[in-house]
Amino acid sequence: MTDERPDDGRPLRRGWTTGACATAATKSAYAALVTGQFLDPVEILLPGGERPSFALARERRDTDSAMAGVIKDAGDDPDVTHGALVLSTVRRGPAGGGVAFRAGPGVGTVTKPGLPLAVGEPAINPMPRQMMRTAVAELAASLGDPGDLIVEISIPGGAEIAAKTWNPRLGILGGLSILGTTGIVVPYSCSAWIHSIHRGIDVARATGLTHVAGATGSTSEAAVARLHGLDLGALIDMGDFVGGMLKYLKRHPVQRLTIAGGFAKLTKLAQGHLDLHSGRSQVDLGWLATLAAEIGAGPALVADIAAANTGLGALRLAQAASLPLGDAIAARARATALATLDGAPIAVDILVVDREGNPVGRAG
Repeated sequence: MTDERPDDGRPLRRGWTTGACATAATKSAYAALVTGQFLDPVEILLPGGERPSFALARERRDTDSAMAGVIKDAGDDPDVTHGALVLSTVRRGPAGGGVAFRAGPGVGTVTKPGLPLAVGEPAINPMPRQMMRTAVAELAASLGDPGDLIVEISIPGGAEIAAKTWNPRLGILGGLSILGTTGIVVPYSCSAWIHSIHRGIDVARATGLTHVAGATGSTSEAAVARLHGLDLGALIDMGDFVGGMLKYLKRHPVQRLTIAGGFAKLTKLAQGHLDLHSGRSQVDLGWLATLAAEIGAGPALVADIAAANTGLGALRLAQAASLPLGDAIAARARATALATLDGAPIAVDILVVDREGNPVGRAG
């Protein structure tokens, strides 16, 4: 995922979650199972009261099942599931059984504790399940039908798409999750990423891991995994959202946290910023120059650092002079992290890396 917004001045278009698409497909397929006719377009009720309509992309009915499909439109959000086909196949379930869910091809299965679903359950989150049950109940009442169904959700190609998501490290195997708490995708809200950080921490805790590492990107993640021998489940892809990770850990602590990132990103953390995105915080070269002076840089080097083009340029100047600027940044970044954790019982250490993943600073 990237959160580099388009900069053409136009309003950003909202989209729909996989949960909303699955609900629309389920409602239409259920109508066809009972009446022989698919609803197209099909209207659903979202948790906030909105009632959007969805066009069908696929439909099929046979003697004992009906299937409908909706193409996910994520609006202007850079969502890897944009354009995916969400299919719902409905069949009669046991009398009095209500609505039961199954994972079809391309939808994952939960294999680790710590998620809001039990191990072995299809990765269809609680709110999408509630939305589908509400849609079935609404339609069942109007049709005079008991509404006892088995609902199988599938996404063609979902296993391949899931490899680009958090699912493998969360222990959701075989495909994507059916997600969404509102049914609406708000472009660039970053809520999905922060939600994934929280679930990563939940799963790590539930599986007994005592040491997790939050990394700003793939290079620092690979470096910290090598350094500490951490497996995938211990790696938290925090991206720019170090504040979101730290605030959640304050309430849900682990024994040890390593924060790993590039020099520029962790300089922002050292300066006190908890959102490391380039549009929301900047490396202050004057601040870096003052820090360099505090750890022994002479006037000429201080002036050169203040005049550097980038944070990485400042680091290279310090390295050429054998000045441990990376260690100083790590120490200040650690201080920011500890202040944010506010006494939570977590041992914190920092790893600063260069663009090749080589350590250039450590603290803790």
